[in-house]
Amino acid sequence: MARAMFDYTKTVLKKVSFDVNLFTKEVIKALNRLLPHEIEELKLWIQSLAVNKPELEPCLIYLKS
Repeated sequence: MARAMFDYTKTVLKKVSFDVNLFTKEVIKALNRLLPHEIEELKLWIQSLAVNKPELEPCLIYLKS
C-alpha cells in the first residue's frame, strides 16, 4: 500500500510541475505521507525532473535532512 502512495505522489507531482507553487505544496504534503526511504527516493526523482525544469529545484530544500 505504501508503494501505491509513492506512485500516486509522483503522478500528482508530474501533473502540477507546470506551477512551482503547486509543486511545492504537493512536496510538503508528500513529506507527511511517505516513509523515510520513499522521501529519499522522491528527492532523487525530483532532482532528475529538475534537470529539464530547473525552476523546480528550490523545492529540494524541503527534502533536506
